[in-house]
Amino acid sequence: MNDSYNGFQSFFEIVVADTPELLEAVYRIRYQVLCVQNTFPDMNADDYPNQLEKDEYDDHSCHALLRFKSTGQYIGAVRLILVDPNNPEKLFPVEVNTQVDSQLCDLESIHRVDVAEISRAVILSQFDRRKGERRKPGDDESNGSTARSDNNESRRRVVRSGDSKSNGNVIRSDRDRRATDRRSTPHLSLLLMACVMRLSVKHNIKHWISAMEPALNRLLRFYGLNFHCVGPAVNYHGIRRPYCIKVDEVLSRMHKENYESWEVLTECGKYNLSF
Repeated sequence: MNDSYNGFQSFFEIVVADTPELLEAVYRIRYQVLCVQNTFPDMNADDYPNQLEKDEYDDHSCHALLRFKSTGQYIGAVRLILVDPNNPEKLFPVEVNTQVDSQLCDLESIHRVDVAEISRAVILSQFDRRKGERRKPGDDESNGSTARSDNNESRRRVVRSGDSKSNGNVIRSDRDRRATDRRSTPHLSLLLMACVMRLSVKHNIKHWISAMEPALNRLLRFYGLNFHCVGPAVNYHGIRRPYCIKVDEVLSRMHKENYESWEVLTECGKYNLSF
């Protein structure tokens, strides 16, 4: 087991949100991040008087929380939108709000029950150190070596500066952790993807789709989690592009080329799909 995995296990816990109380925690974190901290510029906190951000897709979604062990605080959340059992032909948000090129991702040829959309991946601002790394210049379709170089430099800069707006290996909220511990902790974006992996195994999901910021895909690419871009940029809660990936494809590649990240994503193979 590598240092990143050990850091993950030492400081964080994944909690599947399968009770009303845990779901309320999910919606409250989303309200705080998306509406109050205004991560989604088109969302207004005044529109959510109960301080819970919930939409029409939540009733056919599964959810997970990321818990910070030393305080017991839930610091992040993510959901997988599943096919609506009451309306199997209902479109996913990516299909409604972006322009998916069917030649690059033919969703009509895939059994919809095998597909889930990664959505509402959020981290509370005091922990969210990924923003600075997302804003690096350049197109997300640049080659892998460029993306890796960019993210290596970004990781070094985060460690050096302790910038409170980046999501690196340093977490200011836990002041008692030693610098070596900080460096061993994986990006919280990767930990949210470990949440996604656990949910995917539970629901036997074989394909992931998502509308994400291009720079986030560059960040995930550093860990071997690069999704395929399948359409142009659109203005959907900010500038985003549609992406897709076959789960066993990315697991196989990570196992060969990014084994440390594979251990984090699958929790050392505990949550895995055959490949």
